[in-house]
Amino acid sequence: MSKKLALIASKGTLDWAYPPFILASTAAALDYEVQIFFTFYGLTLLKKDLGDLKVSPLGNPAMPMPVPMPNLVQMLPGMEGMATMMMKQKIKDKGVASIEELRNLCLEAEVKLIACQMTVDLFDFKREDFIDGIEFGGAATFFEFAGESDVNLFV
Repeated sequence: MSKKLALIASKGTLDWAYPPFILASTAAALDYEVQIFFTFYGLTLLKKDLGDLKVSPLGNPAMPMPVPMPNLVQMLPGMEGMATMMMKQKIKDKGVASIEELRNLCLEAEVKLIACQMTVDLFDFKREDFIDGIEFGGAATFFEFAGESDVNLFV
């Protein structure tokens, strides 16, 4: 009987897209049964068109910047673009897999990706907006698996 990992992904920015896919693919490689429940803004990570994922330095004081910046400066126009550009360059320089690659790795490893049906309805998304190979379900779907899981994470 394998261990089980249940994750909730609720954020859809570039920096918050990595943790659920990295944790899930690693756990699957370690022979865990894994499910990720994508809700609210995290749901966008299951869309066919990921768009241009951004990073916001605002309210993220731990984000390394070339020079120390007070939070007030991080609100200025262009700071989100600069932070996103810096993060994408660091990802490229370090050879880190893209979100699409990690998402595909999860699908290949049979990680169950579940789109929150309530959020789909709330944001007027259509099922055809999403990648193939995912499931749709509500909170009860998550709790059924999470209640039996060894590890539960909210990221």
